Amino acid sequence: MREILLVVDVQASFSPPHWLVTGIRAVANRMPSVATVERHDESRTPFERQLGRHPAADDASLVDVDRVFIKYGYLPPREMLDHLVAMKPERVLVCGMQTETCVLAAGFMLFDAGLTPTLVKDLTVGSSIDRSGELGTSLWRHHFRQLITVAELDAQA
Repeated sequence: MREILLVVDVQASFSPPHWLVTGIRAVANRMPSVATVERHDESRTPFERQLGRHPAADDASLVDVDRVFIKYGYLPPREMLDHLVAMKPERVLVCGMQTETCVLAAGFMLFDAGLTPTLVKDLTVGSSIDRSGELGTSLWRHHFRQLITVAELDAQA
């Protein structure tokens, strides 16, 4: 099966747990992979004005991938979507930070583009409102149905 891994916002300013970074690195080493990194530019996305906080202006991905796409705000950039569509994957495995916000936003964008977003549910962490990621996982299941675990990926290999 032609799969691509999308790593969402696994970067120092979001303090990902070590187990998450290690787990994602192991999967990224096995297949084509891309990542998003969220950076702050108040002229593009009003994080500071509206939320009183913001990501770093110069953060980098903590996972080595084939290509990194910089984003400003919740949605992945159009260039990333165009790149993934051109690769024609059977499914896009999605993992990373903030299951119920940025990860879910990526899922909607992939779905709307005709791709098959599949959440790697044990390689995501929710936001501070639900660090377990269960809210995001439930929303993902409701909207896209496609979920997988690392053990299920290993069994398919």
